[in-house]
Amino acid sequence: MIENAMPSQDELEPINVDPVTIKHTVKDSVFHTLFVDKANVLELYKGFHPEDTKATADDVYICTLSTVFVNDLFNDLGFVVGKGKGARFMVLVEAQSKWNPNMALRILFYLMISIRNYLLETNQDLHEDVRVKLPPIELYVIYTGGGNPPEEISFRDDYFNGEGPVDVKVTIRHQPGKTLDGQYIGFCQVYNEQRKIYGKNKKCMEETIRICLEKGYLVNFLQAHREEVTTMMDELFDAEYQMENYMKSHDARMMNEGAISTLASLVKDGILTIADAAKRVNMTVDEFKKRSGIAT
Repeated sequence: MIENAMPSQDELEPINVDPVTIKHTVKDSVFHTLFVDKANVLELYKGFHPEDTKATADDVYICTLSTVFVNDLFNDLGFVVGKGKGARFMVLVEAQSKWNPNMALRILFYLMISIRNYLLETNQDLHEDVRVKLPPIELYVIYTGGGNPPEEISFRDDYFNGEGPVDVKVTIRHQPGKTLDGQYIGFCQVYNEQRKIYGKNKKCMEETIRICLEKGYLVNFLQAHREEVTTMMDELFDAEYQMENYMKSHDARMMNEGAISTLASLVKDGILTIADAAKRVNMTVDEFKKRSGIAT
């Protein structure tokens, strides 16, 4: 929820976006394929709000910003359920495998873009002399990795030790179970376990699907999309591997740059010779001069 941010609600038509028009990444995902279907989104919503027995798929309006977190291997889902005073604006972001300590800030960015789009879709102008109308907002992270994630995160707590005028609170969903998000989490956890045993190969996906069908995780979806799911999980593994390698390379490069800067200072102070400094970072003297900016 957003604290003290929701005005009273009159009759207001939420965003109506045809799921077919939603832009997907080249490397699609199980998450997106599962939740492009309004019936699945409705089931997901009812897992959060089982008390709402009247909502139907026709009440679901998908408004996903599907390109926001692409480069960070994130999936996202934004949707509105209902109309008028009963509407809810829900945002879910999935962290594929590793907890990110900047999650609250990332979701704050995402939320601001989502609200801006919502106002555009509902023809509301911030510059008019009336307060814009927003449905109550709920924010979630669907965490499929290991460890012990918190049950809730707070932007204000994470960055300002609980003090400050702005706060965004996000609920963390991380337990496998019978709800659709719980089934999805269970599927991802089974896949991660089988990948550790078999590596990335056909046997891994065969066992993942077999175990998930036995446990009741995404049964209809997996039966209908068996081959597609195998391809998507292979692509996700490749993307995660590439990202891990990039980050390792990036971190090593940054450490090297820091070392060069420090050594250059020592050379300028007369503590080291250029030859000694270059040797410490496995460079020739000329390479070190060029990288450090030390004049010949």
